[in-house]
Amino acid sequence: MHPEKMNILAIIPAYNEEKAIVNVINEIPKEWVQQVVVVNNASTDSTEVYAKQAGAFVLNEERKGYGYACLKGIEYARQLIPNPDIIVFIDGDYSDYPQQLPNLILPITEKKFDLVIGSRVLGKKEKGSLTPQQIFGNALATLLIRFFYKVHFTDLGPFRAISFNKLIALNMQDKTYGWTVEMQIKAAKMNLKCCEIPVNYRKRIGISKVSGTLKGSILAGYKIIFTIIKYLFI
Repeated sequence: MHPEKMNILAIIPAYNEEKAIVNVINEIPKEWVQQVVVVNNASTDSTEVYAKQAGAFVLNEERKGYGYACLKGIEYARQLIPNPDIIVFIDGDYSDYPQQLPNLILPITEKKFDLVIGSRVLGKKEKGSLTPQQIFGNALATLLIRFFYKVHFTDLGPFRAISFNKLIALNMQDKTYGWTVEMQIKAAKMNLKCCEIPVNYRKRIGISKVSGTLKGSILAGYKIIFTIIKYLFI
C-alpha cells in the first residue's frame, strides 16, 4: 500500500524539551504522517505549550518514565477510529533527523517488514552525539540479544516504526528504560520481520536525562540487561 493511503501516527515522548520540541514537530514530513502526538511526560517547563503551538496533539502523562509516555501514546492510538496502520516513535530532543522518517516507513509499506529500527550505529553520527556509555551499552545489549535470541541488531535506537497490529500483539509492558529493548526482544520471540535502516544522529538539545547523568546511565544499563535476561524465562 502506498504511504499516502496509510494512516501513520508519530508519537514523541517528551520530558522538558521546550527548546527542541518545535524543531522535531516542524521537520516531520506532514505528507507522510496523519497526526503528530506529543506525550508530555511530567515536564516542568513549557514543552506542552510549545508542542501545541507547533500543531501537535498533546497528551499528558504525569508518571515519569519513557515507557509510561510511549504506553500513553499507544493507548490513545487504540481509541482512534480507524486505528493507525503504522506508529513511528521519535524522541523530542532533536537528536534524530525527523525528515528521515520516510526511510523507516518504506520497508513496512513496500517490503512487508513489521518493525524497522533506525540504527545510529549504521548512520552518520555527529562527534559526541553518542556518549561512551551509550556506545558500550548498545554494543553489549545487541551482543546479548544476538546470543540469546539469534537476531542481529546494532542499536536500540528510539527512532523506529512498527505496524500497529504487530505493536499491539507485542503487549508492551516496560514503564522506563527497558522499553526499546523489550520491543526488539519480543519482536524476535514472535518472529516478526525486522530490519534496521541507517539514521543520522546529532548532539541533542539540552542534557540527556539518561546518558547525561551517572545515575541515569547505571539505571538504564541495569534495566536493559535485566530485561534481556527476564524474557528468556517468559
